[in-house]
Formats: sequence, C-alpha cells, structure tokens
Amino acid sequence: MKKNKYIDGAKYLDDQYGKLGSKSREEFKEKAYAFYLSEILKSRRKELELSQEDLAKLVGKKRPYISRVENGEDVRISNFMQIANALKLNLVLNPF
Repeated sequence: MKKNKYIDGAKYLDDQYGKLGSKSREEFKEKAYAFYLSEILKSRRKELELSQEDLAKLVGKKRPYISRVENGEDVRISNFMQIANALKLNLVLNPF
C-alpha cells in the first residue's frame, strides 16, 4: 500500500521564497496578492460579459491599462477600487 506524501506548506514557502519577513518572501507575497486581486477583477469582468475595452470605458482608462491590472502589474488600491466599483464589487476589510 502506497503512503500519501504530504507537503508542509510553511516549509515549502520557506524553502522556495525564504523565511517570513525576508525580502524575497515579501516580494513573493506582494506578487501573490497582486495576482489574486487581478484574478478577482478579471473573473468578475467576464461574469458581467464585459470586454477589457468596455471596462476601460467605464473607468475612463485605456484597454492596455485594464490588461496590466488583470496581469497583476498595476494593482494599487486606488486603481483596484475604481475598477471594483465599476464591476459592482465591494471591498471589505476585516481584522485578523
């Protein structure tokens, strides 16, 4: 009988991206959040059957800007909120 092999997630992250608080780990975390947020926006845009061009017009930007946001390249909170509002999304902040 074959044993299941489990991976310790914390150890994997430490090995791949450095210890918590390290520069490389913080860079990974920032990129991961940008990717996550961009995927939320892209998914919602598609759910509403909007093209990038349509969304760009709603927020007063150009289509390449929307593409950059959806690729996680430009996800500042002000930009995120502007697009989220156009997509009828709310941002909720909770203490952790």
